[in-house]
Amino acid sequence: MMHVLSLLICVAAFAALAMATDRAQSDVLGHELPAAQSKALRSAGWGLLLASLALVVSVQGWGLGLVSYSGHTSFAAGVVFVALIVHQRKAPRRRR
Repeated sequence: MMHVLSLLICVAAFAALAMATDRAQSDVLGHELPAAQSKALRSAGWGLLLASLALVVSVQGWGLGLVSYSGHTSFAAGVVFVALIVHQRKAPRRRR
C-alpha cells in the first residue's frame, strides 16, 4: 500500500512540476498562468516529492527506501510525460 501511495504522490508532484512550465500551461490550458501560480505549482511539486521521500524512508529505511523512491519517481515521471504527449496528440490542431 505504501508503494501505491508513494507512486500517486510522485505522479501528482510531477504533474505539478510539469504544469509549472509555460509550454505545458499553453498546451493543456491554452494560456500561461501568472508567475505566482507557476511558482506555487513548482513549490507544491517539490514539496510532494519530499513528502514521498519521507514516506518511503520512514517505512523502509534509507537503504531500500532510496531505491524504491528512485523507482517511484522514474515511473511517475514517465506517466506524466506520456500523458502530456497523449494530450498534445489528441488536442485539435491550432493555427498559429
